[in-house]
This record gives sequence, C-alpha cells and structure tokens, in this order.
Amino acid sequence: MARSLLFNIAFYIVTALFVTVGGPLLFGPRRWAMAGLRAHAVTCLWLLRQITDIRLEVRGREKLPPGPVLVAAKHQSAWETFGLIPLLRDPALVMKAELFKIPFHGWFSRKFEMISVARETGPSALRNMLRQAHAQARKNREIVIFPEGTRRRPGAPPAYMPGVLMLYDSLNVPCCPVALNSGLFWPRRSFRRYPGTIIVEFLDPIPSGLPRKEFAARLQDAIEKATERLLQEALASGSPPPSPTPAPSGP
Repeated sequence: MARSLLFNIAFYIVTALFVTVGGPLLFGPRRWAMAGLRAHAVTCLWLLRQITDIRLEVRGREKLPPGPVLVAAKHQSAWETFGLIPLLRDPALVMKAELFKIPFHGWFSRKFEMISVARETGPSALRNMLRQAHAQARKNREIVIFPEGTRRRPGAPPAYMPGVLMLYDSLNVPCCPVALNSGLFWPRRSFRRYPGTIIVEFLDPIPSGLPRKEFAARLQDAIEKATERLLQEALASGSPPPSPTPAPSGP
C-alpha cells in the first residue's frame, strides 16, 4: 500500500510538472507537444517499474499496419491513457468532449489534435467525430478508440459501442485490435497498484471493407478471447495479482 501511495504522489507531481514546464509547447509545432506527451508516458512507465514493480511487455507490435489505421483497444484502467502512447507512431485518441474543458488537460488535448466526442448530443457528435478522424487519418496517424467507451474491470462482460463501427465504415482503413491486462495491476477506481507485468498484445489486423456485422463479430471475438487469455496467464503466474471481482452486469 505504501508503494501505491508513493507512486500516485510521484505520478501527479510528474504530470503537474510536465503540464506547467511544458506550457510553451502549446505555442510550438504539434510534433514538439507530442514528443512531450511521449516523454511523460515513458517517465510514468519508469516510475511504475521503479516504485511498484509493474513491468510492461508488448507482443505483436509488428502487426500494426503502416500508415493510417484504426486501433481498437481494450480499456480496463487509466493506464491505457498514457501507457499506449509510446507504443504507437502518432496516436490520435478518441476522447470524451468534457475532458477538453479541463484547464491544461484540454488545452494540450487540442494541441495534440485528439478527437473529441460528445456522446450526449447524439448523431451530430458522431458525425463530428468522423470529421475529426478523417482529418487525422489524412496525416497518417493511428486513430485510437476504446470500443466500450469506458473502463471495464477484468472479466466484465463486453459492452461494445457503435462508435468503432462508424469509424471502421467511414475511414476505410484496417483495424488493429489490442488486448491487455492492465486492470489487474492498476484497478479502476482504486489507488492500489499491484506488482507484475502488464501485457499489451497487438492482434492480427482486420482488413477494411468488411460488412459491419462481420467486422463487429471479428473485433469483439479477437479482443475478448485474447484479453481472457492474458488474464488467465497473469493469474497463473508465480506471483499473481488479486483475482478480479466478478461483474455480471454493468461497468
């Protein structure tokens, strides 16, 4: 527990320092700001390893297609919001619009040219999301979306949202599914951090142009089966994290 507390303090101090000291990056080229974002992520991953003994293993990275691609990643923890950044070339994350209203966080999110979606406004929000995604795809960026739209605890039943289907249909680029087990070591809604190895696995890309139902089935099947495999692998290790609490209904 002491290590968890120490890491959380260090994490927020480092984040505050990057935001304040990196303020001038708001007035430079986007690539400079993205370099700062990547440096923040690498620093936080180092702190995780040093303080809490949470390591990172990446599998299948060579499967990520070059050029614009839709990356659909499992979302179990706040870890993904920074931990995936160094694993991608130039990611543009789909984020809730309210996050863009937070001082500094929102300013930098705009500088990074992340993609906002105001889900409460209905179809118009999705159309706006598509316009932004097309603009970023034309820059050969990875469009990163969490298909379930929110964090789901490990073992929770899947709850995929339509946003990923709309992006796949509209962008006409391949989709690279991503499975992970971060929620075992960085549980959502908890300050505890458990030692072990977070595994991020890039899966076989799904080609563009498939019928929506076929794509949806292939995407969910790939992510959920691989995520369950990573979960069981971690729980069967020599020093397993706590087993997740079953969640038969809701996030």
